[in-house]
Amino acid sequence: MPVLTRLIPSPVVVDISCGALDDLAGLLADQRISSSGRLAVAISGGSGQVLRERLAPDLPGADWFSVADGTIDSAVRLADDIKGKRYDAVVGLGGGKIIDVTKYAAARVGLPMVAVATNLSHDGLCSPVATLDNDNGRGSYGVPTPIAVVIDLDVIRDAPVRFVRSGIGDAISNLSAIADWELSHRTNGEQVDGLAAAMARTAGEAVLRHPGGVGDDEFLTVLAEALVLTGIAMSISGDTRPSSGACHEISHAFDLLYPKRAALHGEQVGIGAAFAMHLRGAHEESHLFTEVLHRHGLPVLPEEIGFTVGEFVRAVAYAPQTRPGRFTILEHLDLSTDQIRDAYADYAKTISS
Repeated sequence: MPVLTRLIPSPVVVDISCGALDDLAGLLADQRISSSGRLAVAISGGSGQVLRERLAPDLPGADWFSVADGTIDSAVRLADDIKGKRYDAVVGLGGGKIIDVTKYAAARVGLPMVAVATNLSHDGLCSPVATLDNDNGRGSYGVPTPIAVVIDLDVIRDAPVRFVRSGIGDAISNLSAIADWELSHRTNGEQVDGLAAAMARTAGEAVLRHPGGVGDDEFLTVLAEALVLTGIAMSISGDTRPSSGACHEISHAFDLLYPKRAALHGEQVGIGAAFAMHLRGAHEESHLFTEVLHRHGLPVLPEEIGFTVGEFVRAVAYAPQTRPGRFTILEHLDLSTDQIRDAYADYAKTISS
């Protein structure tokens, strides 16, 4: 008999609401994630410390661990600190670096991980991937999907607005990534997981088409849902294909070539997505991308994040090396440096008209 259904790895609970942190202990107990309250909570030195003072009275059985940075060394150190202490779960309370460190550490010791996001800067909060700095730059490590995701919109509003804007760029870039996936299917026969693609596309379109702004709870809810759905889409496909194409290759190139000058992830992939759409001849979509990015206060040109045209051209030329084996519009066109420079001039002219 054929298998008619499949299991989809996803969180047991996703709570996106104002005041979601007010009863974190109750939520974890109700969902049977931690009935004893024995939790290891990883926090940063910034927002995490502030929230610790707020949450500690309601989590008397929790131990708190400060995480210095988003490196593989910090993740291994956290795993060593929590190993063998009979915790029910590990909670990552903070931004993307803290959550990625916690995901890796929880996987290393075999405990479920709860993601409590304090900003919406990128789609890693619910993904099966931990992106960590290492001796060679930065690596992506496969990990289980968080068992729970908690996003308190009151906390999100207190974060710098630039982080919310970054999340917008990351969500919208799904549409460029899906276009690359479909291009690879047509050109090379690469299999596209229709469910993962549909989920990632829906997430990107929801943010792209929403009329609200970063100050609206309704828009923040849609953005948070989109980032969660994107993480689940990656779990379904088993890789980052639903959300990572030429847009992310360009961003990774910025990170590797200019590590001390790189902008926020979502800012870079937003520009990369708009340029990639232009390269594939989807000029109307590229123009829409730049209009929406501009409306939300995001950059649409590399100069707006401190890079010259020459540096952007170099990053685009280097980009395919960041993801060997991944086929996108960049690998398909295989442009020379001069052709990239000409394409960028046309892109800049087109979006300004």
